[in-house]
Amino acid sequence: MTAPSLAVAQRSLGDPSISYPLVPPLTRGCPKTSTDALAYPLEVDYDYDRVPAGLFEQAPLPDIARWAPLLPPLHAPTLGEGGTPLLELDDGVYLKDESRNPTWSHKDRLNRVTVSAALAAGAPGVVVASSGNHGASAAAYAARAGLKAVVLASADSPPAVQSFVRAYGAKVLTVDADRRWPLLRDIVDELGYHPVSNQTVTHTGHPYGPEGYKTIAYELFAQLGRVPAAVFTPTGYGELLYGVWKGFTELRRTGATTDAPLMFACEPAAGAPTARALADGEPATIVDAGPSDAYAILCTVGGHRAVRAVRDSGGLALPVGDDTMRAAQRELAGQGIWQELSGAAGLAAYRALGRTFDGPVVCVGTSSGFKDLGVGTRPAEVLTAPTWRDAL
Repeated sequence: MTAPSLAVAQRSLGDPSISYPLVPPLTRGCPKTSTDALAYPLEVDYDYDRVPAGLFEQAPLPDIARWAPLLPPLHAPTLGEGGTPLLELDDGVYLKDESRNPTWSHKDRLNRVTVSAALAAGAPGVVVASSGNHGASAAAYAARAGLKAVVLASADSPPAVQSFVRAYGAKVLTVDADRRWPLLRDIVDELGYHPVSNQTVTHTGHPYGPEGYKTIAYELFAQLGRVPAAVFTPTGYGELLYGVWKGFTELRRTGATTDAPLMFACEPAAGAPTARALADGEPATIVDAGPSDAYAILCTVGGHRAVRAVRDSGGLALPVGDDTMRAAQRELAGQGIWQELSGAAGLAAYRALGRTFDGPVVCVGTSSGFKDLGVGTRPAEVLTAPTWRDAL
């Protein structure tokens, strides 16, 4: 039996004095502060005065329900998300390996929470616009909860990942990238499916989503025995970055610690909307994006969550190129860790920054290298007997 949720409301990130009832989730941003050009997300607020003593002293084991008092109500059954290992790469530098979640990515933490919201709403299913990790995770958690799933994939998404999504019984619709969000809205409005990805001009996504991600902060606190000095997070829309930051602010708010880390948004240099918004002093922005193989975090649309996490923590947005990410990916593989190119962005940015910190540094690795472009498409070379020594 898990402890009850202490969630009480949804609060606007556009104006924290504005709050709304906890349900229904406002999946199209804050109605009062958003405009046609900018959408402000919402976050979940809690009765922090009632947080049980010792909540953050628990060991980080699979199933994020161990943190239920500081999560929205969890109606969806678990697949064993969370409790991922923290691996030391060299002295004081760690990888939080989120590829060890049930569908091999950090998205499982988000989807345990958002599929729970779909069940609570009585929705017939969930719909998500995703070309990779999010779609696979949403499909798996929907199947586990007995719900249908529709995944809107872009035409250039990896075929292996689309097969992964279909394995869970999801309906995969492959459409041009610019059609995915309008089609998602149509499916929500006409069929009543619960949206677990973005619908707005700048990114808001699901207000409950980052709540699942903040359990990474709780686990890091338990695994390190302290708050890290810095966290480097692969960043697309910024839900993961903000969720981890919020988890650390809650540790501080509830008196578990007085410290908080610097948060670093690690984005493909081909897009990097968070870096642009911070440079321009904007709450969020939209950019043009060039080519990058780090497709999972290559975004033209930014969101206010990422900007808030970087600003409030005193961190930085760090654009990184594909070659730098590939070097980090090879470094991890040399230690027995296979990360997707996007998942290596945190370590890539840390190495490129070349800065020392007064305390442990954590790089979040978001997903398995199985999700990369081109995986499984190159045929193996058949080795003939006279040449095997030359191959070794």
